[in-house]
Amino acid sequence: MLRPRVIPCLLVHEGGLVKTVGFKAPKYVGDPINAVKIFNEKEADELVVLDIDATVNGAEPDYRMISNLAAECRMPLCYGGGVRSAAQAKKIIGLGVEKVALSAAAINDPNLITQIADEIGRQSVVVVLDVKKRMLSKEYDVFTHNGKNNTKRSVMEVATQVEALGVGEIVINSIDNDGQMKGYDLALAKKMRDAVNIPVTFLGGAGSLDDIAALIRTCGVVGASAGSLFVFKGVYKAVLINYPNVVQRDELIRSSLPQV
Repeated sequence: MLRPRVIPCLLVHEGGLVKTVGFKAPKYVGDPINAVKIFNEKEADELVVLDIDATVNGAEPDYRMISNLAAECRMPLCYGGGVRSAAQAKKIIGLGVEKVALSAAAINDPNLITQIADEIGRQSVVVVLDVKKRMLSKEYDVFTHNGKNNTKRSVMEVATQVEALGVGEIVINSIDNDGQMKGYDLALAKKMRDAVNIPVTFLGGAGSLDDIAALIRTCGVVGASAGSLFVFKGVYKAVLINYPNVVQRDELIRSSLPQV
C-alpha cells in the first residue's frame, strides 16, 4: 500500500552539507556522511542528496562521494547533480543508488528522460523542477542552474511533458519558499498533484511537522521533503540533525489522511 513519505533533502556544496534561503547564501551545516549516519539511526523513509555545484560548473557527478554515500545509506537514496547521459545514470545506479534526479539536462534535452528510463527503469528516474511564482500572476516558471536561469516555461507544461516522456517521479522545489520554514505552497502542491499521475514530492518551506501534515491533508499520498526542518532546531536555528521517529511518522500520516 502506498503511503506518504517524509524525506530529508541534503544539499552538497564544495563537498560539505549546506542549507540555502531562496537558493542563495549556502550555509555550511556539516558533513554529508555524518548526516546520513544519523538519518540511518532515525530510520528515515528515503533520502535525497543534490550536488548544487555539478551542473553549474559543468562537472561530472562526484562518483567517489556518491559511492561513499550509497555505501553508508540504509534507506532508498536519490542522487542529483551533473547527470547528463544515460551512461552516467547507469553508473550511479551501479554504485547502489536507487534513483537518479535530473533537472537542467532533462529540460534542455527532454529525450534524455526516455533514454535514461530505458537504461535504468522508469521508477528510478526523477526530474526536479525548481519553480518560482511569476510576479502578479498565479503561474510558476521553471528555473535551472540553482535558480539563475529562467526557462520561461510553466511548471504545468514541463511536468506533463516529462511525465509523458517516462519519468517515474517529479520533485517540485519552491524557490520562493526555500529556507523560509513557513509552510509549503499548498495551492501549487494541490495543482500539481491533480495534474499528473505519477508520484510527486514537494520541497521548500517546511518548518514543522504540522506543515507536513497540512501537505498530506491537501494532497494525500505524496512525498514531503524538507531541508531546514531536519538540520536546524529551535528559534535560533542551531544545527542539529533531527527527524520524527517511526511512531511519530505513523501518527502524523494516520491523522492527516482520510480514514477509510
